[in-house]
Amino acid sequence: MRYTMISFVALAAAAATAPARAQDQTDPPPAVTISGSVGVVSDYKFRGISQTDGNFAVQGGITVAHQSGFYVSVWGSSIDDYVTVHGTAHQELDLIAGYKHAFDGGVTVDVGALYYVYPGTRPGFAGDRSSSDFLEPYASVSYAIGPATAKITGNYAPKQKALAIDQGQSGLLRKQDNFYLAGDLSVAIPKTPIGLTAHLGHTWGPSWLSGPTNEYTDWSLGATATWKSLTFGVSYVDTDTNFITPSGKDAAKGGILGSVSVAF
Repeated sequence: MRYTMISFVALAAAAATAPARAQDQTDPPPAVTISGSVGVVSDYKFRGISQTDGNFAVQGGITVAHQSGFYVSVWGSSIDDYVTVHGTAHQELDLIAGYKHAFDGGVTVDVGALYYVYPGTRPGFAGDRSSSDFLEPYASVSYAIGPATAKITGNYAPKQKALAIDQGQSGLLRKQDNFYLAGDLSVAIPKTPIGLTAHLGHTWGPSWLSGPTNEYTDWSLGATATWKSLTFGVSYVDTDTNFITPSGKDAAKGGILGSVSVAF
């Protein structure tokens, strides 16, 4: 899932500062809840690699969750055409299904699967066997202590055509797999609209969509501020790799990102 920790800590900060609302204790909680957000980011970075060639992106998503813990989500973002092998897609659409359960003591487990779809991608020539869409199961465990939450997440994409670096250009389409391990720390500062985040991730295995390298590390530091339903974010994102785009820019180069989003 391509949600960022900025989104996560912004929600936590909003919850920490929101006034308590009286509830009728006789009314049971709703069995199904719907939430979402729409926003703009100065650069869409996926695991430290720009998906927009350093340009702005419009993003949005919606989640439907059941009280049992099961949920489904749809999330989308504008992207640059170099993200897919054919250079014909300008949108990314993530289809997500999972299950989340909070245990006593502040531990929450979240497992599910994410399917990356790139509408508009089409074969470049007759007999083209390349692919862009792929499946990625994930699992995370988080632990909350007061306003601080620590989380570890693992994403494993089994061998698929979309992860192959050569994409059939050599006459062979060698399927590749990919594993991503990340740790995140978020803190919602009590009695303020401010939240802080830190992220460290490592990718094993080559991927067409995140850069032609067998493995690399990405990291970030960020802060958010909420006002009513708006969230403003700023972060520094960097990696220890390089990924030169067709325009000559290094999509893996570190930089400061800004964002603004509205929740509903």
